[in-house]
Amino acid sequence: MEYYEDIEVGDVTEHGTYEMTEEEVKEFAEQYDPQPFHTDEEAAEESIFGSLAASGWHTASACMRLLVDGVLNDQASMGAAGVDELRWKQPVYPGDELTVRVEVIEKEPHPTDPTRGRMRSKLTGLNQDGEAVISWIGLGMVKRREPLDEAPGGD
Repeated sequence: MEYYEDIEVGDVTEHGTYEMTEEEVKEFAEQYDPQPFHTDEEAAEESIFGSLAASGWHTASACMRLLVDGVLNDQASMGAAGVDELRWKQPVYPGDELTVRVEVIEKEPHPTDPTRGRMRSKLTGLNQDGEAVISWIGLGMVKRREPLDEAPGGD
């Protein structure tokens, strides 16, 4: 198990392979983002994408799965406070294979809870050609192996 103390700013790792299938692209879109360029091949051909494209939310969900499998399942993760700077860089199409690159960009003790630390990491989702298709900054919380005597902001 990896704890807050084990994580270093500048650490970079790559994880997983996730294939976006046509069936899954349509199923996800029909349930969560039913825009025609995600659900209908003919409509998609007339769109700016030129063919069926995955929802950006589907791409984010697939990358989250890779993050959980590759990082968070082996980390003393305590959840996250959110994400900043979510960007869809380019479309993801059926047949694309995604991997994620995760870089730890900042970490600090939690200001009020001595049992955990906070960290910011940049996730970049890459397609099979190594092109960035999505990115975000995760605001994660990680359990400390050894709690501080008191919170850094404490008296």
